[in-house]
Amino acid sequence: MKQLYALEPVKADPDAASVCRVAIVQTKPKKGALGVNLAHLVKAFEQIAKDGKTDLVVLPEAALTGYFLEGAVYELALSASAMAAKLAGAWLEANGGWPVDIACGFYENDGGTYHNSAVYLTVGKRGHEILHVHRKMFLPTYGVFDEERFLSRGRKLSVFETRFGKVALLICEDVWHSIMPTIAAVKGARMLVVPSAAPGRGIEHEGELESIAVWRSLLSNAAAEHGVFIVYAGLAGFEGGKGMTGSSAVFDPRGKVMLEAPPLGECILRAPIDLRECDVARASLPLLGDLSSVLPDLLLDDELPLPKRRDDAAGR
Repeated sequence: MKQLYALEPVKADPDAASVCRVAIVQTKPKKGALGVNLAHLVKAFEQIAKDGKTDLVVLPEAALTGYFLEGAVYELALSASAMAAKLAGAWLEANGGWPVDIACGFYENDGGTYHNSAVYLTVGKRGHEILHVHRKMFLPTYGVFDEERFLSRGRKLSVFETRFGKVALLICEDVWHSIMPTIAAVKGARMLVVPSAAPGRGIEHEGELESIAVWRSLLSNAAAEHGVFIVYAGLAGFEGGKGMTGSSAVFDPRGKVMLEAPPLGECILRAPIDLRECDVARASLPLLGDLSSVLPDLLLDDELPLPKRRDDAAGR
């Protein structure tokens, strides 16, 4: 796979606890062929390991099965623990135990309930540990999409601790609803990891797909408004005549594109990010701090369609 690099955003100590060396693996999976795709991932992991230290590897939505599975979801979905074991096994096979964090989108079977999920795990010589599983909350069921017909939606957006700082997982359409990055940032997230499988649509200026331009604007605005890094991993390739747009990217807390992949083909993007930059960005544009102050008043608005507290409903 071709590798693309971004320079250090600041002259920081590369060994500082807040610095995270990210590698995005933009995959082009063979639809439904989990074993084949997993073997191919081992080769990508080997390439990453040969080219210098990496702290976090991020893969797209449905990275090892393809996205448009429909009823085949029920055959290919795995439990979170089984998916984590396969990812950890691939990493250990590739480099023998060098510690790393991995985030990957997959179809999850949770005891007979199926979700479009993403798992975040740590891997080392002593084994692996799941830090968090996010279940996609907004399931597109329009146009070419049919997720809600086969899947159940997630019920909560959580922020979790990593060795670099607080992180949130959002999957594809989750990010299109601006309240999701907002809630993640208010809860303390400094990095949003976004696995995605986005089909291309429309034509923008200079022949660029309109959907790619919209995604770039969406992610840039979310990063700048909340002072967060966004690591976006896009699926590539064609499934049933639908072209997935790849275009994986890293955005800094001011909304600047640090690095972006082409829309077609497999590649690896590498970028070191320093989460301390979030503090500087938030100080220069304190939108998140302002929101934290105003949010309680917004949520007390009785015209909002929010659940009533039990004591309110009882007239107390």
